[in-house]
Amino acid sequence: MRSPTPSTPWTSSPSFFAVSTLTVSSVPLLSSSVPSSPSSRVCNDVIAQAQSGTGKTATFSISALQKIDHNLKACQALIVAPTRELAQQIQKVVIAIGDFMNIECHACIGGTNVRDDITALRNGPQVVVGTPGRIHDMIQRHVLKTDQMKLFILDEADEMLSRGFTEQIYDIFQLLPQSTQVTLLSATMPQDVLEVTTKFMRDPVRILVKKQELTLEGIKQFYIAVEKEEWKLDTLSDLYETVTITQAVIFCNTRRKVDWLTDKLTARDFTVSAMHGDMEQGQRDVIMKEFRSGSSRVLIATDLLARGIDVQQVSLVINYDLPANRENYIHRIGRGGRFGRKGVAINFVTADDVRMMREIEQFYSTQIEEMPMNVADLI
Repeated sequence: MRSPTPSTPWTSSPSFFAVSTLTVSSVPLLSSSVPSSPSSRVCNDVIAQAQSGTGKTATFSISALQKIDHNLKACQALIVAPTRELAQQIQKVVIAIGDFMNIECHACIGGTNVRDDITALRNGPQVVVGTPGRIHDMIQRHVLKTDQMKLFILDEADEMLSRGFTEQIYDIFQLLPQSTQVTLLSATMPQDVLEVTTKFMRDPVRILVKKQELTLEGIKQFYIAVEKEEWKLDTLSDLYETVTITQAVIFCNTRRKVDWLTDKLTARDFTVSAMHGDMEQGQRDVIMKEFRSGSSRVLIATDLLARGIDVQQVSLVINYDLPANRENYIHRIGRGGRFGRKGVAINFVTADDVRMMREIEQFYSTQIEEMPMNVADLI
Protein backbone atom coordinates (compact mmCIF):
# COMPACT_ATOMS: atom_id res chain seq x y z
CA MET A 1 0.00 0.00 0.00
CA ARG A 2 1.31 3.44 -0.94
CA SER A 3 1.75 5.52 2.20
CA PRO A 4 -0.17 8.79 2.30
CA THR A 5 1.80 11.99 2.27
CA PRO A 6 2.34 13.73 5.63
CA SER A 7 -0.08 16.46 4.62
CA THR A 8 -2.91 13.96 4.17
CA PRO A 9 -2.52 11.31 6.87
CA TRP A 10 -4.71 8.24 6.44
CA THR A 11 -6.04 8.43 9.99
CA SER A 12 -7.31 11.98 9.49
CA SER A 13 -9.34 11.01 6.44
CA PRO A 14 -13.13 10.76 6.80
CA SER A 15 -12.83 7.40 5.04
CA PHE A 16 -10.72 6.07 7.91
CA PHE A 17 -13.45 6.57 10.48
CA ALA A 18 -16.20 5.21 8.22
CA VAL A 19 -14.25 2.14 7.23
CA SER A 20 -12.99 1.44 10.75
CA THR A 21 -16.59 1.15 11.94
CA LEU A 22 -17.41 -1.17 9.06
CA THR A 23 -14.60 -3.61 9.60
CA VAL A 24 -14.46 -4.15 13.37
CA SER A 25 -16.66 -7.25 13.25
CA SER A 26 -15.12 -8.51 10.00
CA VAL A 27 -11.51 -9.17 11.03
CA PRO A 28 -12.03 -12.92 11.65
CA LEU A 29 -13.51 -13.36 8.17
CA LEU A 30 -10.71 -11.40 6.49
CA SER A 31 -7.93 -13.21 8.34
CA SER A 32 -9.39 -16.57 7.34
CA SER A 33 -8.41 -15.98 3.70
CA VAL A 34 -4.81 -17.12 3.91
CA PRO A 35 -2.42 -18.76 1.45
CA SER A 36 -2.57 -22.55 1.12
CA SER A 37 1.04 -22.70 2.32
CA PRO A 38 3.66 -20.10 3.25
CA SER A 39 5.46 -20.59 -0.04
CA SER A 40 2.34 -20.72 -2.21
CA ARG A 41 1.30 -17.81 -4.40
CA VAL A 42 -2.22 -19.20 -4.66
CA CYS A 43 -4.75 -18.56 -1.89
CA ASN A 44 -7.57 -20.90 -0.99
CA ASP A 45 -10.93 -20.30 -2.59
CA VAL A 46 -13.37 -19.15 0.09
CA ILE A 47 -17.08 -19.63 0.77
CA ALA A 48 -17.92 -17.11 3.49
CA GLN A 49 -21.19 -16.55 5.27
CA ALA A 50 -21.77 -13.65 7.64
CA GLN A 51 -24.73 -11.71 8.94
CA SER A 52 -26.08 -8.70 7.08
CA GLY A 53 -24.66 -5.48 8.44
CA THR A 54 -21.40 -6.98 9.72
CA GLY A 55 -19.13 -5.45 7.10
CA LYS A 56 -18.81 -8.08 4.37
CA THR A 57 -18.40 -5.40 1.70
CA ALA A 58 -15.54 -3.70 3.54
CA THR A 59 -13.99 -7.09 4.28
CA PHE A 60 -13.64 -8.27 0.70
CA SER A 61 -12.78 -4.76 -0.50
CA ILE A 62 -9.78 -4.69 1.83
CA SER A 63 -8.82 -8.20 0.74
CA ALA A 64 -8.99 -7.17 -2.92
CA LEU A 65 -6.98 -3.99 -2.45
CA GLN A 66 -4.23 -5.86 -0.60
CA LYS A 67 -3.62 -8.07 -3.63
CA ILE A 68 -3.52 -5.31 -6.23
CA ASP A 69 -0.44 -3.82 -7.89
CA HIS A 70 -1.45 -0.16 -8.21
CA ASN A 71 1.26 0.40 -10.84
CA LEU A 72 -0.36 -2.14 -13.18
CA LYS A 73 -3.15 -0.63 -15.27
CA ALA A 74 -5.21 -3.80 -15.70
CA CYS A 75 -8.18 -5.42 -14.00
CA GLN A 76 -6.85 -7.48 -11.10
CA ALA A 77 -10.00 -7.86 -8.99
CA LEU A 78 -13.46 -8.59 -10.38
CA ILE A 79 -16.45 -8.24 -8.05
CA VAL A 80 -19.86 -9.42 -9.26
CA ALA A 81 -23.16 -8.54 -7.54
CA PRO A 82 -26.77 -9.46 -8.38
CA THR A 83 -28.17 -5.91 -8.61
CA ARG A 84 -27.05 -2.59 -10.03
CA GLU A 85 -27.58 -0.77 -6.73
CA LEU A 86 -25.42 -3.22 -4.81
CA ALA A 87 -22.67 -3.00 -7.44
CA GLN A 88 -22.65 0.80 -7.20
CA GLN A 89 -22.52 0.61 -3.42
CA ILE A 90 -19.55 -1.75 -3.55
CA GLN A 91 -17.78 0.64 -5.92
CA LYS A 92 -18.20 3.47 -3.40
CA VAL A 93 -16.74 1.34 -0.60
CA VAL A 94 -13.74 0.29 -2.72
CA ILE A 95 -13.06 3.90 -3.69
CA ALA A 96 -13.33 5.04 -0.04
CA ILE A 97 -10.97 2.36 1.27
CA GLY A 98 -8.52 2.77 -1.60
CA ASP A 99 -8.54 6.55 -1.31
CA PHE A 100 -4.75 6.84 -0.94
CA MET A 101 -3.74 3.86 -3.07
CA ASN A 102 -4.05 5.38 -6.54
CA ILE A 103 -6.42 2.57 -7.52
CA GLU A 104 -9.26 3.00 -9.99
CA CYS A 105 -12.57 1.16 -9.63
CA HIS A 106 -15.19 1.07 -12.39
CA ALA A 107 -18.82 -0.03 -12.03
CA CYS A 108 -19.92 -2.07 -15.02
CA ILE A 109 -23.71 -2.44 -14.79
CA GLY A 110 -26.73 -2.90 -17.01
CA GLY A 111 -28.92 0.07 -17.84
CA THR A 112 -25.94 2.33 -18.51
CA ASN A 113 -24.17 3.38 -21.71
CA VAL A 114 -22.08 0.53 -23.16
CA ARG A 115 -19.66 2.97 -24.81
CA ASP A 116 -18.88 4.54 -21.45
CA ASP A 117 -17.99 1.09 -20.10
CA ILE A 118 -15.78 0.34 -23.09
CA THR A 119 -13.89 3.63 -22.69
CA ALA A 120 -13.41 3.16 -18.94
CA LEU A 121 -12.27 -0.47 -19.25
CA ARG A 122 -9.70 0.39 -21.91
CA ASN A 123 -8.09 2.72 -19.35
CA GLY A 124 -7.31 -0.33 -17.21
CA PRO A 125 -9.06 0.11 -13.84
CA GLN A 126 -7.52 -2.28 -11.30
CA VAL A 127 -10.93 -3.15 -9.79
CA VAL A 128 -14.11 -3.78 -11.75
CA VAL A 129 -17.44 -4.33 -10.02
CA GLY A 130 -20.64 -5.09 -11.87
CA THR A 131 -23.66 -7.23 -12.63
CA PRO A 132 -23.28 -10.63 -14.35
CA GLY A 133 -24.85 -9.71 -17.69
CA ARG A 134 -22.77 -6.60 -18.38
CA ILE A 135 -19.56 -8.17 -17.05
CA HIS A 136 -20.08 -11.20 -19.29
CA ASP A 137 -20.78 -8.92 -22.27
CA MET A 138 -17.61 -6.87 -21.74
CA ILE A 139 -15.50 -10.02 -21.52
CA GLN A 140 -17.11 -11.40 -24.69
CA ARG A 141 -16.26 -8.14 -26.47
CA HIS A 142 -12.62 -8.56 -25.32
CA VAL A 143 -12.79 -5.16 -23.64
CA LEU A 144 -12.55 -6.48 -20.09
CA LYS A 145 -9.28 -8.42 -19.99
CA THR A 146 -8.93 -11.25 -17.48
CA ASP A 147 -5.28 -12.27 -17.92
CA GLN A 148 -4.10 -10.26 -14.88
CA MET A 149 -6.99 -11.29 -12.61
CA LYS A 150 -5.98 -12.17 -9.05
CA LEU A 151 -9.33 -12.19 -7.28
CA PHE A 152 -12.87 -13.07 -8.39
CA ILE A 153 -15.56 -12.22 -5.82
CA LEU A 154 -19.25 -13.11 -5.94
CA ASP A 155 -21.26 -11.03 -3.48
CA GLU A 156 -24.72 -12.31 -2.51
CA ALA A 157 -23.70 -15.45 -4.36
CA ASP A 158 -26.80 -17.43 -3.45
CA GLU A 159 -29.02 -14.84 -5.11
CA MET A 160 -27.00 -14.82 -8.34
CA LEU A 161 -26.80 -18.58 -8.60
CA SER A 162 -30.48 -19.10 -7.81
CA ARG A 163 -31.59 -16.41 -10.30
CA GLY A 164 -30.16 -18.19 -13.31
CA PHE A 165 -26.77 -16.51 -13.58
CA THR A 166 -24.90 -19.78 -13.02
CA GLU A 167 -23.86 -20.30 -16.65
CA GLN A 168 -22.68 -16.70 -17.06
CA ILE A 169 -20.66 -16.98 -13.85
CA TYR A 170 -19.18 -20.27 -15.04
CA ASP A 171 -18.30 -18.76 -18.43
CA ILE A 172 -16.50 -15.89 -16.68
CA PHE A 173 -14.68 -18.30 -14.39
CA GLN A 174 -13.37 -20.38 -17.30
CA LEU A 175 -11.59 -17.30 -18.70
CA LEU A 176 -9.71 -16.55 -15.47
CA PRO A 177 -6.08 -17.53 -14.79
CA GLN A 178 -5.63 -20.72 -12.77
CA SER A 179 -4.12 -18.72 -9.91
CA THR A 180 -7.23 -16.55 -9.44
CA GLN A 181 -8.72 -16.78 -5.97
CA VAL A 182 -12.51 -17.21 -5.98
CA THR A 183 -14.55 -15.93 -3.05
CA LEU A 184 -18.30 -16.31 -2.48
CA LEU A 185 -20.04 -14.15 0.11
CA SER A 186 -23.60 -14.04 1.38
CA ALA A 187 -25.72 -13.95 4.50
CA THR A 188 -27.27 -17.29 3.49
CA MET A 189 -25.79 -20.34 1.78
CA PRO A 190 -28.43 -23.03 1.13
CA GLN A 191 -27.21 -26.52 0.33
CA ASP A 192 -28.20 -26.44 -3.35
CA VAL A 193 -26.01 -23.37 -3.87
CA LEU A 194 -23.06 -25.01 -2.11
CA GLU A 195 -23.43 -27.95 -4.49
CA VAL A 196 -23.39 -25.66 -7.55
CA THR A 197 -20.12 -24.07 -6.42
CA THR A 198 -18.29 -27.35 -7.01
CA LYS A 199 -18.33 -26.42 -10.71
CA PHE A 200 -16.02 -23.46 -10.30
CA MET A 201 -14.28 -23.63 -6.93
CA ARG A 202 -11.25 -25.67 -5.90
CA ASP A 203 -11.26 -27.13 -2.38
CA PRO A 204 -12.73 -23.96 -0.87
CA VAL A 205 -12.34 -23.02 2.76
CA ARG A 206 -15.88 -22.80 4.17
CA ILE A 207 -16.66 -20.18 6.78
CA LEU A 208 -20.31 -20.91 7.54
CA VAL A 209 -22.54 -20.13 10.49
CA LYS A 210 -25.46 -22.17 11.77
CA LYS A 211 -28.96 -21.01 10.86
CA GLN A 212 -29.81 -20.31 14.49
CA GLU A 213 -26.91 -17.86 14.61
CA LEU A 214 -28.12 -15.89 11.60
CA THR A 215 -31.01 -13.97 13.14
CA LEU A 216 -29.68 -10.51 13.67
CA GLU A 217 -28.84 -9.28 17.12
CA GLY A 218 -30.32 -5.88 17.86
CA ILE A 219 -33.37 -6.39 15.64
CA LYS A 220 -36.66 -6.98 17.44
CA GLN A 221 -39.09 -9.05 15.38
CA PHE A 222 -42.86 -8.71 15.69
CA TYR A 223 -46.00 -9.66 13.81
CA ILE A 224 -49.42 -8.05 13.45
CA ALA A 225 -52.29 -10.46 12.87
CA VAL A 226 -54.42 -9.14 10.00
CA GLU A 227 -57.65 -11.01 9.40
CA LYS A 228 -57.93 -10.25 5.68
CA GLU A 229 -55.43 -9.23 3.00
CA GLU A 230 -57.45 -6.12 2.16
CA TRP A 231 -57.18 -4.92 5.75
CA LYS A 232 -53.41 -4.60 5.56
CA LEU A 233 -53.63 -1.12 4.05
CA ASP A 234 -55.62 0.29 6.98
CA THR A 235 -53.28 -1.47 9.39
CA LEU A 236 -50.28 0.14 7.72
CA SER A 237 -51.95 3.56 7.76
CA ASP A 238 -52.64 3.25 11.49
CA LEU A 239 -49.05 2.18 12.12
CA TYR A 240 -47.74 5.02 9.97
CA GLU A 241 -49.63 7.55 12.09
CA THR A 242 -48.63 5.93 15.39
CA VAL A 243 -44.90 5.54 14.90
CA THR A 244 -42.34 8.29 14.37
CA ILE A 245 -40.17 6.80 11.66
CA THR A 246 -36.56 7.85 11.11
CA GLN A 247 -36.43 5.78 7.93
CA ALA A 248 -38.27 2.62 6.96
CA VAL A 249 -38.43 0.05 4.20
CA ILE A 250 -41.72 -1.67 3.33
CA PHE A 251 -41.38 -4.92 1.39
CA CYS A 252 -43.93 -6.33 -1.04
CA ASN A 253 -43.55 -9.53 -3.05
CA THR A 254 -44.43 -8.15 -6.49
CA ARG A 255 -43.74 -5.04 -8.53
CA ARG A 256 -47.46 -4.58 -9.10
CA LYS A 257 -48.10 -4.62 -5.33
CA VAL A 258 -45.36 -2.00 -4.82
CA ASP A 259 -47.00 0.34 -7.34
CA TRP A 260 -50.47 -0.32 -5.91
CA LEU A 261 -49.42 0.33 -2.31
CA THR A 262 -47.50 3.47 -3.31
CA ASP A 263 -50.57 4.87 -5.06
CA LYS A 264 -52.85 4.04 -2.12
CA LEU A 265 -50.57 5.63 0.50
CA THR A 266 -49.96 8.69 -1.67
CA ALA A 267 -53.73 9.11 -2.04
CA ARG A 268 -53.93 9.15 1.76
CA ASP A 269 -51.32 11.95 1.86
CA PHE A 270 -48.47 9.78 3.11
CA THR A 271 -45.09 10.65 1.60
CA VAL A 272 -43.47 7.50 0.23
CA SER A 273 -41.06 6.45 -2.51
CA ALA A 274 -41.03 3.20 -4.46
CA MET A 275 -38.41 1.14 -6.25
CA HIS A 276 -38.44 -2.10 -8.22
CA GLY A 277 -36.76 -3.75 -11.19
CA ASP A 278 -39.11 -2.37 -13.87
CA MET A 279 -37.87 1.17 -13.28
CA GLU A 280 -35.21 2.80 -15.43
CA GLN A 281 -31.74 2.87 -13.89
CA GLY A 282 -31.68 6.66 -13.73
CA GLN A 283 -34.96 6.72 -11.83
CA ARG A 284 -33.73 4.08 -9.40
CA ASP A 285 -30.52 6.07 -8.82
CA VAL A 286 -32.50 9.21 -7.94
CA ILE A 287 -34.78 7.32 -5.55
CA MET A 288 -31.85 5.67 -3.75
CA LYS A 289 -30.00 9.00 -3.52
CA GLU A 290 -33.05 10.64 -1.93
CA PHE A 291 -33.49 7.74 0.48
CA ARG A 292 -29.84 7.72 1.51
CA SER A 293 -29.89 11.48 2.09
CA GLY A 294 -33.01 11.24 4.22
CA SER A 295 -35.14 13.49 2.03
CA SER A 296 -37.28 10.38 1.46
CA ARG A 297 -38.04 8.50 4.68
CA VAL A 298 -40.21 5.58 3.60
CA LEU A 299 -39.30 3.32 0.69
CA ILE A 300 -41.60 0.62 -0.69
CA ALA A 301 -39.68 -2.06 -2.56
CA THR A 302 -39.46 -5.61 -3.80
CA ASP A 303 -36.66 -7.97 -2.78
CA LEU A 304 -34.42 -5.98 -5.13
CA LEU A 305 -33.56 -3.87 -2.08
CA ALA A 306 -33.18 -6.82 0.30
CA ARG A 307 -29.70 -7.72 -0.93
CA GLY A 308 -26.91 -5.75 0.65
CA ILE A 309 -28.17 -2.21 0.16
CA ASP A 310 -26.77 -0.28 3.10
CA VAL A 311 -28.83 2.65 4.36
CA GLN A 312 -27.59 2.99 7.91
CA GLN A 313 -30.45 5.16 9.18
CA VAL A 314 -33.14 2.52 8.55
CA SER A 315 -34.73 1.68 11.91
CA LEU A 316 -37.90 -0.09 10.77
CA VAL A 317 -38.57 -2.84 8.24
CA ILE A 318 -42.17 -3.81 7.45
CA ASN A 319 -42.97 -7.00 5.60
CA TYR A 320 -46.30 -6.03 4.06
CA ASP A 321 -46.01 -9.46 2.45
CA LEU A 322 -43.98 -12.21 4.08
CA PRO A 323 -41.21 -13.24 1.66
CA ALA A 324 -42.06 -16.17 -0.59
CA ASN A 325 -38.55 -17.50 0.03
CA ARG A 326 -37.62 -17.90 3.70
CA GLU A 327 -33.95 -17.26 2.82
CA ASN A 328 -34.93 -13.69 1.92
CA TYR A 329 -36.36 -12.99 5.38
CA ILE A 330 -32.97 -12.35 6.93
CA HIS A 331 -31.90 -10.20 3.99
CA ARG A 332 -35.01 -8.06 4.42
CA ILE A 333 -34.87 -7.52 8.15
CA GLY A 334 -31.13 -6.93 7.85
CA ARG A 335 -31.91 -3.54 6.28
CA GLY A 336 -32.58 -2.33 9.84
CA GLY A 337 -30.10 -2.58 12.68
CA ARG A 338 -27.07 -2.04 10.44
CA PHE A 339 -23.68 -2.40 12.16
CA GLY A 340 -25.06 -3.08 15.63
CA ARG A 341 -27.72 -0.37 15.65
CA LYS A 342 -31.13 -1.27 17.04
CA GLY A 343 -33.96 -1.97 14.62
CA VAL A 344 -37.48 -3.33 14.46
CA ALA A 345 -39.04 -5.71 11.93
CA ILE A 346 -42.84 -5.92 11.73
CA ASN A 347 -44.55 -8.67 9.73
CA PHE A 348 -48.15 -8.38 8.53
CA VAL A 349 -49.57 -11.89 8.88
CA THR A 350 -52.92 -13.19 7.62
CA ALA A 351 -54.26 -16.66 8.39
CA ASP A 352 -52.66 -17.84 5.15
CA ASP A 353 -49.26 -16.52 6.29
CA VAL A 354 -49.10 -18.24 9.67
CA ARG A 355 -47.54 -21.39 8.27
CA MET A 356 -44.76 -19.44 6.52
CA MET A 357 -44.06 -17.42 9.66
CA ARG A 358 -43.72 -20.63 11.67
CA GLU A 359 -41.37 -22.03 9.02
CA ILE A 360 -39.23 -18.89 9.28
CA GLU A 361 -39.14 -19.20 13.07
CA GLN A 362 -38.13 -22.84 12.85
CA PHE A 363 -35.58 -22.29 10.09
CA TYR A 364 -33.73 -19.57 12.02
CA SER A 365 -34.52 -20.91 15.52
CA THR A 366 -36.02 -17.55 16.42
CA GLN A 367 -39.30 -16.26 17.78
CA ILE A 368 -41.48 -13.59 16.20
CA GLU A 369 -43.67 -12.09 18.90
CA GLU A 370 -46.96 -10.25 18.61
CA MET A 371 -46.37 -6.52 18.34
CA PRO A 372 -46.69 -4.75 21.71
CA MET A 373 -48.65 -1.56 22.25
CA ASN A 374 -45.47 0.40 23.00
CA VAL A 375 -43.72 -0.44 19.72
CA ALA A 376 -43.12 3.28 19.13
CA ASP A 377 -40.73 3.29 22.09
CA LEU A 378 -38.63 0.56 20.46
CA ILE A 379 -37.94 2.35 17.19
